[in-house]
Amino acid sequence: MAPVRSVGVVTVGRTDWNLWRPVLDEIRTHADLDLRLYVTSMHLSPEFGYTIRDIEADGFKADEKIELLMSSDSPQGVAMAMGLGNIGFAQVFARTRPDMLLVLGDRFETLSAVTAALPFAIPVAHLYGGEATEGAIDELTRHAITKLSHLHFTSTQQYADRVCCALGEEPWRVAHVGATSIDEIKRTEVLSRDVFTRAHGLDPEKPFLLVTLHPVTLDAENTEAHVRCVLEALEQFGMPVLLTYPNADTSGRIILKHLKKYQARYPGTPLVASLHRVGYYSALKHAAAMVGNSSSGIVEAPSYALPVINIGDRQKGRVRARNVIDVSYEPEAILRALGRSQTAEFRRSLEGIENPYGDGHASKRIVDVIRTVILDKRLLTKTLQHPPL
Repeated sequence: MAPVRSVGVVTVGRTDWNLWRPVLDEIRTHADLDLRLYVTSMHLSPEFGYTIRDIEADGFKADEKIELLMSSDSPQGVAMAMGLGNIGFAQVFARTRPDMLLVLGDRFETLSAVTAALPFAIPVAHLYGGEATEGAIDELTRHAITKLSHLHFTSTQQYADRVCCALGEEPWRVAHVGATSIDEIKRTEVLSRDVFTRAHGLDPEKPFLLVTLHPVTLDAENTEAHVRCVLEALEQFGMPVLLTYPNADTSGRIILKHLKKYQARYPGTPLVASLHRVGYYSALKHAAAMVGNSSSGIVEAPSYALPVINIGDRQKGRVRARNVIDVSYEPEAILRALGRSQTAEFRRSLEGIENPYGDGHASKRIVDVIRTVILDKRLLTKTLQHPPL
């Protein structure tokens, strides 16, 4: 009988929980894997919905809780949170060292976990490397996590090629598996339009917009101007909106302040800290369009043939399907894109759309690797792969 391999998984909030769920379910089907769930950041914050309750409702438990969020979202506050995360994860790994650490994406909290793992010589497997978000510090943290990791599971072949050719990782360490969120979409039964809209105080007979806006962290000083621009366009367009909270990034509270003001001007407008898994996919299914700068508009929305008005540079560089309309932070440009998104011609253009982020089997591919990869000196010893000239 093969020895049991302990696998630590870091989850920071609603931004990644839906991506992790199918992977964790797959891990739990194998007796030779021991899951250890490290819960941190927004999951533990009442301000962001205290979404550790979602984890528990889904039948999982936190093996470790790492508190790190500050009350400030200033650059200093975020930098201090990163330091607290490094200390917290160091204490966790000193108590119980996992055989492997799984991390996902590009969050600063994830970078803290990976840097803490480095002195412990813990092999790190990274999901969603090689992607691009040129308007955010996430671009830098993602690539830093790639260089600190030993295995890479990418969501498209283009991203796999980037991890090898641009970031210098050896090809044997890299696997194109697809996006795990597509696995989750394929197995999630969404709510009916009537049930979903009534649950959030929306009129089932009227179309609505799903609005998800996050700070552009490399341009944080313009956050207030950005959110004002978006809300001005929404007011002029006049369609009911469902507003969701921004991430815990630099200047995120500025966005939240203006969303609350908008809600006060238009009573009955829902502003939701977390829609949870079924609710969020139901929103993608039933919305007339998605507005903002969230990666879910790029990765998940194509599965629902949902028009997406992607504003600004936060998602610049990502592979996108034809449902995405890219615009600048100008009310007139956003209004034109909204109008186009609702035309019969644009809707027809989305018929038969294929999601470029996978076929719904990413989780099995990932777990097959982490069960069988040899945890030896070769895995831990990184060699720079020189790109072809």
